[in-house]
Amino acid sequence: MNLTSHPWVLASIISAIAVLQGFAAATPPSAYWVYFGTYTDQGSKGIYVSKLDVKTGNLSTPVLAATTPNPTFLAVHPNHTTLFAANEIADFKGKRAGSVTGYSIDPKTGLLTLINQESAVGDGTCHLVVDAKGKNVLCANYGGGSVTVLPLDSSMKLLPQTAFIQHQGSSTNPDRQKEPHAHSINLSRNNRFAYAADLGLDKILIYKFDPVQGTLVPNDPAFAPLKLGAGPRHLAFTPGGNFAYVINELDSTLTGFSYDRITGKLAEFQTISTLPADFKDGNSTAEVQSHPSGQFVYGSNRGHHSIAVFAVDAFTGQLTLVEHQSTQGKTPRNFGIDPQGQFLLAANQDSGNVVAFKVNLDNGKLTPTGQKLEISRPVCVKFVPIP
Repeated sequence: MNLTSHPWVLASIISAIAVLQGFAAATPPSAYWVYFGTYTDQGSKGIYVSKLDVKTGNLSTPVLAATTPNPTFLAVHPNHTTLFAANEIADFKGKRAGSVTGYSIDPKTGLLTLINQESAVGDGTCHLVVDAKGKNVLCANYGGGSVTVLPLDSSMKLLPQTAFIQHQGSSTNPDRQKEPHAHSINLSRNNRFAYAADLGLDKILIYKFDPVQGTLVPNDPAFAPLKLGAGPRHLAFTPGGNFAYVINELDSTLTGFSYDRITGKLAEFQTISTLPADFKDGNSTAEVQSHPSGQFVYGSNRGHHSIAVFAVDAFTGQLTLVEHQSTQGKTPRNFGIDPQGQFLLAANQDSGNVVAFKVNLDNGKLTPTGQKLEISRPVCVKFVPIP
């Protein structure tokens, strides 16, 4: 079979080459501010910041950047001057809702200054993303099983919602899937489609997204199904945008999809375990990310306490297991890969530490650098280049 006779395969090849060329040719900064979201129920006060020197791998002692309740997921504006936090709470100003908080970033100190806070309408806000135009913040509400769009004005102030969609339905797990639980929301690389992974429904709900109006409209097709009981949690597109990978919390698997940039459709081509074959003691997954080169995909295991490393076939998107690397802590809820792809920082929620690993750019393998940060209940890692 001539693979290049298939348009989506040819597009994948072209995109992969372009990404790799851009990745190699870029002149990146020498340091980043690294922000850590946390749960604030055991001593943490909010968002913490450290400085990563990418030449040495050294991390500075983290300091409190902003005080706010349960900033469990963070997102950075495309202009790198503003950071947004999802406050995973169930009550906001007397109403059953989570919230989103916006901050301006001091480029010299990394400290954050409050801009404003806005209701996410649904409760248990757990994930958010800023659209590519920098005009809207989209958030997923786990407790409420819903998704929301909050527009931004020219001063980066969050405005009241312009879209709110309540998910409906259930799935097969009686403990976790009695109702919808929107666990993440992501945008396609062309900023046209939004994808909401709903753990309670075993679906990736697909919406047409209008960044000018800040609206979401159900797409056709309206969703991509997952295996019943899988529990989709987070989603990551490859840099070229041709493939998407969903990590399934309840059955510890990764599902690969091809992506149609015209219709927004996701078509499953593979599901693979995130665990070693001999691990039987119980596990749930959390985060999935694509390496900036597009050559590797990483997923976190809570229970096995590891990062699963996979190599990506540039032509088909198929994943091949490379290794499982211990995170040297308990419950790696999240991790971050710096934009240059040199370091991975694993946030171990239950052991209260963030552990740094050097990424082998040839095979994706992780090697501990010896750098560890003590942060209570860390659950998100985001990077901002230092000018």
